Amino acid sequence: MKKLPKLGCACEKQDLIESEYRTSNVGIDFTGGRNAEVSIIQCKLCQRIWLKYLVEKESFTKSGRCYKGIIAKKEVAGMKPENAVEYLENLEWYIYGGADLGSAKKFGQGKIDL
Repeated sequence: MKKLPKLGCACEKQDLIESEYRTSNVGIDFTGGRNAEVSIIQCKLCQRIWLKYLVEKESFTKSGRCYKGIIAKKEVAGMKPENAVEYLENLEWYIYGGADLGSAKKFGQGKIDL
């Protein structure tokens, strides 16, 4: 696997505001009742393409978690919502955060704690 550099772009540090990215929905991952939103976003600043996985427990406030990792353009068309977690877990690194984690964005790798 090609080493994915961290560029220091705003897309690595925080969620982008809507004017800074393009988005397309992949669908909902219903695995294990997660009902997670899966989408593809492309940063307008650095042009990198990210797989974004957003999961929230509807009955709990501040339970949202967001994971995003770089995805190769050639893999975007074949991405299925139910494959998103496995894809992220196999990346060299991904970014995660959310209200459930104190809203701080962190770099992670390996198993995703859902």
